[in-house]
Amino acid sequence: MRVLGVDPGSRITGYGLLEEKNRQISFIEAGLIKLPEKMPFPRKIHRVFQGIVELLERFGPDAMAVEDLFYAKNARSSLKLGHARGAILAAAGQHDISVFEYTPLEIKKSVVGYGRADKEQVRSMVNAILGLKKQVPIDASDALATAICHINSSRLRMLQEKSRGK
Repeated sequence: MRVLGVDPGSRITGYGLLEEKNRQISFIEAGLIKLPEKMPFPRKIHRVFQGIVELLERFGPDAMAVEDLFYAKNARSSLKLGHARGAILAAAGQHDISVFEYTPLEIKKSVVGYGRADKEQVRSMVNAILGLKKQVPIDASDALATAICHINSSRLRMLQEKSRGK
């Protein structure tokens, strides 16, 4: 199973691509879709869409795991983040890719074992789990953590289905 993890952002969107074979997780690629500060907002959202489309076409993942919206004190920031998520979901829909959404709490618990872990703790665990020698940017490590969370959740769902005799 090949999973594209995405950490949406209206300024920087992180992505990470992992593959699971025989219960082994392999790192394929991680990076950022950076959006120029002076770019008009509609063009930024289009660029997020284009960036995700390019990744989907280049790597052909089986699933996409996206960080879900979280409560934010700033409504304007939440709305901008929602637009970026919409562009990501539209790209997935255009390519008929299944999308799985996870809250920041679920992602952190899956990777670190603690739902209130900070970004550096998440990055350290992502590096350890994947055996990365070079640190990836924070937003990319968040995206990789989202992909790891999906792989772990998929394994759990399969075990639960087997135990129910499905």
